Amino acid sequence: MIRFDHRAVPIVLAAVTVDVIGFGIVMPVLPALVTELGRVDLPEATRIAGWMLAVFAIGQFVAGPVLGNLGDRYGRRPVLIAAMVGFALDYLLMAAAPSLMWLFVGRAIAGVCGATFGPAGAVIADVSTPERRAQAFGLLGAAFGIGFIVGPALGGLVAGWGVRAPFVVAAALAALNALTMLLFLPETLKPENRRPFRLADAHVVGAFRPLFAAGNAAPLLVAWFLWQLGGVVYPTVWSFWATLRFGWDAGQIGWSLAWVGFLQLLVQVFVTGRAVRRLGERAAAVIGLVAGAATLVAYAFTTQGWQVYAFFLVGAFGALAWPAMNGMLSRLVDATRQGALQGGLGSMNSVAAIVGPLLAAQSLAWGAGRGFDGLAFLLAGVLIAAAALIVAFLVPTLRASQGDSL
Repeated sequence: MIRFDHRAVPIVLAAVTVDVIGFGIVMPVLPALVTELGRVDLPEATRIAGWMLAVFAIGQFVAGPVLGNLGDRYGRRPVLIAAMVGFALDYLLMAAAPSLMWLFVGRAIAGVCGATFGPAGAVIADVSTPERRAQAFGLLGAAFGIGFIVGPALGGLVAGWGVRAPFVVAAALAALNALTMLLFLPETLKPENRRPFRLADAHVVGAFRPLFAAGNAAPLLVAWFLWQLGGVVYPTVWSFWATLRFGWDAGQIGWSLAWVGFLQLLVQVFVTGRAVRRLGERAAAVIGLVAGAATLVAYAFTTQGWQVYAFFLVGAFGALAWPAMNGMLSRLVDATRQGALQGGLGSMNSVAAIVGPLLAAQSLAWGAGRGFDGLAFLLAGVLIAAAALIVAFLVPTLRASQGDSL
């Protein structure tokens, strides 16, 4: 039975779930929408989508530490609510987009609003004990998984009403998300843990200043970046790759992503806590990274659609990596800077998400033109394998009380 440390936790988990549903619901229709608005073929649409995701990531990179530090000053609740309202308006904008340029503008705004995963993670850190923090972050990952079960599957169904219909549904879900938090989400940041907002801290370097003071954090941060860089291949090219290799339509793409979300959910709910307790955070992270890397390499060479479903029975254990590494990093900062930490992680993710989509989209398009459309997955697998080696051999096991002294 799942036990929550605070009543804010299930509300934030539900909010993240609805948020991810809104994101996932539009993924199955992106190939058709980009080819329609851009009047281009599928490989060229892949390149355009890569740039579109890079614009999204730039918005997150700029906004991540700002929202994290605003959350440390004014609380998590107002930041989360304001961002969800922005999401609702932005999805309506993209639903009415008459050109690719408008889609790019919409993705930039979505990037700014999407930086709220930092404040959401800070809520978890606020109310969880160090010993249970990795498990709590695992529940946040499970919420993400539920969103990816419902979102793409729903997107595939709603696409029958038109390629823009998923954006309208996403706007409604974001508005519902904002209303739910306005009515039910309590503030979790204690007044004594608030600190002044300083622009000097509202960037990735300032957010990670406490970690730079702890010398053993550097390898973990490098591993985190490589893992994020490789993992971006899924949202960047999955829909385009599945269309190229298997000829899947929006419905088939949606169900495949729902399968991915379902298996990740099972791992996060039933495996993460037990794995961290029995193996420790470092070992759990290594297992997750190795599973993720192996699955990506397998996808590069798969020849039949059913193999996608079979290979992710292993790939689902990649879900161990996020809560395990996040739990280790959260031990390295004190209670007053958990929001800054999560904002900084969000910005590091965004740096990877700026470079990653360009690398993945260009490699997919380049490889497809030469008869090998699996190149993007092969490169991603190599990056995550490198992250696994770093965590296995260069990251020490952290003591439960280590963060208290920093």
